Amino acid sequence: MDTNIEFFNTTIVPSAIESVTKTLLSGKISAGNKADIFENDLTEYGLKNPVTLNSGTVTMHLALIASGIGHGDEVIIPSQTFIATGMAVLYVGAKPIFADINIEDGNISTESILEKITPKTKAIIVVHWAGYPCDMDKINEIAKIHNLSVIEDAAHAFGAKYKNKLVGSLSRFTSFSFQAIKHLTTGDGGALCCNNLDDLYLVKKLRWFDIDRENTKVNFLGEREYDAKNVGYKYHMNDISASIGIENLKYFNEKLKKIKKISEIYKSELKNLNGVQLMKYETSRESSYWLFPLLVNGRNNFIKNMRNKNIPVSVVHQGIHKNTIFDSKQKKLKNQDYFDENQIHIPIHDKLSENQIEYIINTIKKIN
Repeated sequence: MDTNIEFFNTTIVPSAIESVTKTLLSGKISAGNKADIFENDLTEYGLKNPVTLNSGTVTMHLALIASGIGHGDEVIIPSQTFIATGMAVLYVGAKPIFADINIEDGNISTESILEKITPKTKAIIVVHWAGYPCDMDKINEIAKIHNLSVIEDAAHAFGAKYKNKLVGSLSRFTSFSFQAIKHLTTGDGGALCCNNLDDLYLVKKLRWFDIDRENTKVNFLGEREYDAKNVGYKYHMNDISASIGIENLKYFNEKLKKIKKISEIYKSELKNLNGVQLMKYETSRESSYWLFPLLVNGRNNFIKNMRNKNIPVSVVHQGIHKNTIFDSKQKKLKNQDYFDENQIHIPIHDKLSENQIEYIINTIKKIN
């Protein structure tokens, strides 16, 4: 059996390589027709007004700017995320306020959100940890009552659903990452979904120096006629990345189907093991399973035993709130601390063979 098991897998379908080659040979490699086609394809897939950008991090940056967040404001976020989520808040001069998580799924706790709201709170960023959607009905209800912008960090959650609605259509903003190891990759890149047209128009301008490329004319001198009123950025996706995304998206449903099948095998075979706790999965939510988290007793021993059998495991990310950059006096988040001490993730991607899946399961059972 091939025990050369990878923790992550980067999917570049053969047609993507062909498409990239054609794009390179065309000489039109910056933002152009391919990026527009990719946005249209993402819309047809079910996303609401997606704007393609050059990373997942900048999608959150632009969402915060469009939400009017600035110096002196507070943004509630979970600590269970990659540091990019917190950094985006700092980019606009606001302060990240860290909420606790639910032990059973690693997602932000709605009870903790309520405890953290102050007169300075202007937005909530929620992270769909491992691809499992947060409780968006409660979160959007809280946001409505307190007049807060909701930004979903869906870096893990492309293809996930909440109450039969696709993530990317639920809140004011949804941020996606198409970084190399994500389920849908463009090499690097992202998309920001905007639930209202005013936000869409602003974000499209901000991504390219506050210039409306779609509706500004090029004059006789060859110069585009514009009048920038906001600080703009060079955040657009190029056509090379878009070419990859267009072709990979065609394969995505097949890929996700394979990953979901693996997740069901894991859940069936690993339930009721001593010292191993699976995450809670409600039937009203469909995870994209970018990760498959476990909470294990004696985690260091678990890691050593798995790696001794050539099975890669990783915590992927621990709580970010203890980083000095955030200057957080909030050093104690009870559930986050428990998660940090016990979480571990096992491989889950479409390139795992049946034998490899069986090997992973049997190894975990022997450890326990």
